[in-house]
Amino acid sequence: MQDMYQNYIKRALDIVCSLAGIIILSPILLIIALLVRVKLGSPVIFTQRRPGLNGEIFTLKKFRTMTDEKDASGQLLSDDIRLTKFGKTLRATSLDELPELWNILVGDMSVVGPRPLLEHYLPLYNTRQAKRHDVRPGLTGYAQVNGRNSLDWPERFELDVQYVENISFWLDIKIIFQTVYKVFAKEGIDSGTSVTMEPFKGNKDE
Repeated sequence: MQDMYQNYIKRALDIVCSLAGIIILSPILLIIALLVRVKLGSPVIFTQRRPGLNGEIFTLKKFRTMTDEKDASGQLLSDDIRLTKFGKTLRATSLDELPELWNILVGDMSVVGPRPLLEHYLPLYNTRQAKRHDVRPGLTGYAQVNGRNSLDWPERFELDVQYVENISFWLDIKIIFQTVYKVFAKEGIDSGTSVTMEPFKGNKDE
């Protein structure tokens, strides 16, 4: 039953939900795009290569949340400087993630699954952590509703793997409802020491 849900039903639900989301939220998407253009500049959409199912690379799409401010030598300023108040609001409400509905529709992602991380993290995972790529990455996930960026990397990866091992329709529904609550509560947005999650540098005990 788990395999049937994961291989067939889940993908069908992803298509229906993402298409409905794009249609229903199209006015909001347009308004956010205009605000990003005015407040942060172009391009409106931030794109980045991310590993998905089985580690295959796709192009993630998000609304940009940072400026391109640079120092005198032409280097980008730190994240905490480039992340404006408007950008922080987009992140706190997860509105910056809405363009990922397109990634879900075309099959790069799922509504629920481990969040897609950076490409250069791939060789840093241990065997268990690499199981997070046994499913499509998600718009939201088990780690996101259990701490988000306030978790350290081993905790996040363990929650990702627990999701992979226990994937089901009811677990997905639970995560979706918990996500709605977390967004309104604005919990776990930063790591406590940074406006974004600190980079993963590998497992210290290996």
